[in-house]
Amino acid sequence: MLDRINPKNTHYQNRTTRTADSLLARLEPSIAQQLSNEQRQEVKRLLQLAIGKPSQKIVDLSFTIDLLVSRFYFRLLVGEDIRHKNRQQSSGSRIGNIAAVITLIVTLNVLVTISAIVIGYLIKSAIGIDLMPGHWRDWVINQIL
Repeated sequence: MLDRINPKNTHYQNRTTRTADSLLARLEPSIAQQLSNEQRQEVKRLLQLAIGKPSQKIVDLSFTIDLLVSRFYFRLLVGEDIRHKNRQQSSGSRIGNIAAVITLIVTLNVLVTISAIVIGYLIKSAIGIDLMPGHWRDWVINQIL
């Protein structure tokens, strides 16, 4: 996140301007002069294929957590997969992806459920509704006996 704020960080600025022309401009001048127009156009075409086109992201969440001894950067991107479709995926990778998705869904479900219960309890308490008069332990003991 600091990369976006710090104008002196050239790494981030170079990433945002990654085009075939900007990469060709970095080519050694003596080598660039030796390239014919056909070679230059072919190199440019291959660079455009390698760079690819960025896809529109539905979710682009990134944040940094600073701890005492280290710093962690988290980024979650959700969008259409426009990478090459012939990409092979190993069975371990596929199982890992499915486990990650299931874990993420269960975690979000638990988080939303707990949040709803806490918010409901706080609203109930603010309104003054008392569902179980007395202490809850007394109510449980009376139900058992």
